[in-house]
Amino acid sequence: MIRLREGNSEAIIYERGAYLYSWSIGGRDIILKGNLDAPTRGGMAILIPYANRVKGAEYVFNGVKYTLPIKWWPPREDNAIHGLVLDKDFIVKESTVNSVLLNYVLRHSGYPTILDILVKYELSGDALKVSFTISNIGPSEAPLTVGAHPYFLVSSDWNIRTGGESYQCEAVDKIPTGRLIRRELSRGDWDDCFIVDDPIELTSSYSGIVMTRVNMKYLQVYTGIPNAVAVEPMSGAPDAYHNGMGLIVIKPNETREFSFTIKVTRIPT
Repeated sequence: MIRLREGNSEAIIYERGAYLYSWSIGGRDIILKGNLDAPTRGGMAILIPYANRVKGAEYVFNGVKYTLPIKWWPPREDNAIHGLVLDKDFIVKESTVNSVLLNYVLRHSGYPTILDILVKYELSGDALKVSFTISNIGPSEAPLTVGAHPYFLVSSDWNIRTGGESYQCEAVDKIPTGRLIRRELSRGDWDDCFIVDDPIELTSSYSGIVMTRVNMKYLQVYTGIPNAVAVEPMSGAPDAYHNGMGLIVIKPNETREFSFTIKVTRIPT
């Protein structure tokens, strides 16, 4: 367990999954405390090398068929979900009082290459920045999407707004088809992907946050946990391995970088 501090801001991160277990300011929680047995039901899980679902837990890349693990906690489904690093032990490469850099080298039979993964957390005032550096150190190119799964605590009057126009990813059984629908993102019942512009503002009587992103223009919004909203920045859509939405093909010796920053604009009372 790693504890970061900056002023009255404190974050707890676990090496397993590079998992943000909690983040509080002045002793007041900004995110829902994590669940180490089901990391995408609280806290903030890291989603690499795919974000959210891969239909049927298999895909074909460069003529080769690959099989991925089925979701590994209830309720089960017939898709792969949430990447391959949730239960993997990262090592600490660098650390300071307010930042930590974690590393994991991903090798998996369901993935065409080897990825060197760096995840950095940094507290600065009332903000948390999360950065990803992904390097292909294997012999083959491979498909890649990167995401994170933070749950923000809210009260019942919450609302979400984005800059500019927003587009919902049309989906069948939670799998995007590749078609976009012009739709405003606001309070509602969601387990859906959007393409939106920054800033992303989530406000309620409980607190207020603003999220900005680099190379992560997709956003999954999930409202299935009481008193919380998951606002998930992603570089590509769910099932990008099939629908191609935001899919990156990372080549041998290539490095890609992604990041997002969460700024707390109103502290919980």
